[in-house]
Amino acid sequence: MDAADKPVGLILAGGLSRRMGGGDKALRPLAGESILARVVRRLRPQVRTLLLNANGPAERFGLNLPVVPDEMPDTPGPLAGILAGLDHAAREMPGEPFLLTVPADCPFLPADLAARLADAATDAGAAYATSGARAHPVAGIWRVAARHDLRALLVDEGERRVGRWLARAGAVPVEWPAEPFDPFFNVNTPEDLAAAERLAAAYPAL
Repeated sequence: MDAADKPVGLILAGGLSRRMGGGDKALRPLAGESILARVVRRLRPQVRTLLLNANGPAERFGLNLPVVPDEMPDTPGPLAGILAGLDHAAREMPGEPFLLTVPADCPFLPADLAARLADAATDAGAAYATSGARAHPVAGIWRVAARHDLRALLVDEGERRVGRWLARAGAVPVEWPAEPFDPFFNVNTPEDLAAAERLAAAYPAL
């Protein structure tokens, strides 16, 4: 993918991390670096510009990334982060067609994520990742122009389910193999973090 064809990327780190005991789970250490640093390292070569969706003081992340906070109150979930990113792209990068989003808790993202999702979205308008028959709807790519539809879904209809957004956006699935490991393995609990440590040790090139 040429640099001019790469999408804008947004890492979604605005969640409350309840299952991890609160705080910023993306800042938990994993194999010598934070989970978030691993996500940045995996995603940065695939996008033209990389943004971080997060709430609260930006300095705590220690990364040279523009921080885009949620504009909706009460932390209504990942759709609010996607909407904040779409609005930011429309405002700050006029003419930008697509926004790629990923969760901040997936430290082993595939190196071809942006290219394959962008190819699928060229015709469909939106696409999201799947692996091992499981959908990963937050790992997706969306037309910036679709932000009005997403705002209507969130604000007017009060919808928080990401699946409803997939249907509204007409997103198509793009499949990745889940063996020998799932590239969309996400860290939600201390047990997941221990499993991620084992994966990082088994695949040190990741």
